[in-house]
Amino acid sequence: MIGLIQRVTSAKVTVAQKTVGEIESGILLFLGIQKEDCAEASERLARRILDYRIFPDANGNMNLSLRQVDGGLLVVSQFTLAANTDTGLRPSFSQAAASSTARPLYEAFVAHAHLLHGTVETGIFGADMQVSLCNDGPVTFILQN
Repeated sequence: MIGLIQRVTSAKVTVAQKTVGEIESGILLFLGIQKEDCAEASERLARRILDYRIFPDANGNMNLSLRQVDGGLLVVSQFTLAANTDTGLRPSFSQAAASSTARPLYEAFVAHAHLLHGTVETGIFGADMQVSLCNDGPVTFILQN
């Protein structure tokens, strides 16, 4: 499971010109699910993202987590994160989980995040989504299980 997280001052997801998920200050998460991923991996990654210290403390150091600053989490499924780009001029998606496997893991991730944290918004799994964001910093990290 791959999580690309971005610290944002705001982010939203639209589908067919309708906003389906939106947060103010917090984390925008692009979530890629691979063939070998399991429910335990989604729980571990959810905890790690919520507790990852990327927000500034009183001294301006990245010492606070999303839960500590009570920020929002916007989760967007993104199978392209699982692409193999090591060779050639076209990505291979052979390591990406099939939709029938990825959807339940995505839903498990979101459910677990909801249990641990109050403000969780999502895109729509498998939809053609447009994502707007204001990256804060910019601060962007890739987390993997």
